[in-house]
Amino acid sequence: MGAAISAVGVSRAFEDGSVALDGVSLDVAPGSVAVLVGPSGCGKTTLLRMIAGLDRPTRGTVTVDGAGAGDADGGPAAVAIAFQEPRLLPWRSTVRNVALPLELHGVPRRERLARAREMLGLVGLADAHRKLPGQLSGGMRMRAAIARALVTRPRVLLLDEPFGALDEITRHVLDDLVLAIRSELSMTVVLVTHSIAEAAYLGDRIFVMAPAPGRVVRTVEPGFAARGPALRASVPYASLMADLLQSLGTAMASSGGGRAA
Repeated sequence: MGAAISAVGVSRAFEDGSVALDGVSLDVAPGSVAVLVGPSGCGKTTLLRMIAGLDRPTRGTVTVDGAGAGDADGGPAAVAIAFQEPRLLPWRSTVRNVALPLELHGVPRRERLARAREMLGLVGLADAHRKLPGQLSGGMRMRAAIARALVTRPRVLLLDEPFGALDEITRHVLDDLVLAIRSELSMTVVLVTHSIAEAAYLGDRIFVMAPAPGRVVRTVEPGFAARGPALRASVPYASLMADLLQSLGTAMASSGGGRAA
């Protein structure tokens, strides 16, 4: 089976002459969780935007399911993205926020609300469908944002630092939610994070990135058989975090800084 996502020789330069990415190549297997980890300025979000079809490489190619990013078969349902900020509309109920992508694509009201409730159930918010965003906790708002991304039933889910503003306990819960969603919906997930602990826990394949210019300096495949509290307390997990931290430190020591996150 081919890669769900592939980047080959991807570079991105801006009009001011700065280079966000230079020669990035990577493959993401179908149904896996891939993690882009690195400091600000290494081009993680730029690369994620290219996978989503929101930006284009200056050189190189990005493909999703063998088609150009943004042109994959299935149209708007092929790839969905959730950002660090939930970006829920404060005047709409939770269920209507989740249903918004379907509404924008003309899906009938009864169908879109039913699908929105289904996704809210999947993320553990079945009882919150009538609440406004201001009545939800930060973790609940992020769950709703993920449900909104899932409502189109994408094959690829992109997560751009979705849990960065949350407390550690909530992050752990939502990390496990990502794994459950991946399993339940058989989708491919790409996560951008600054957190080494999160990268080590979630990643089937971890791409360590460094800035100036943005590039992949190492690829790690942890190979953990299972995730859960026991893994977080294990020696292999701690060793992996130390290994990733050393890789990032080495990359930063040889870097002169960067531009795009």
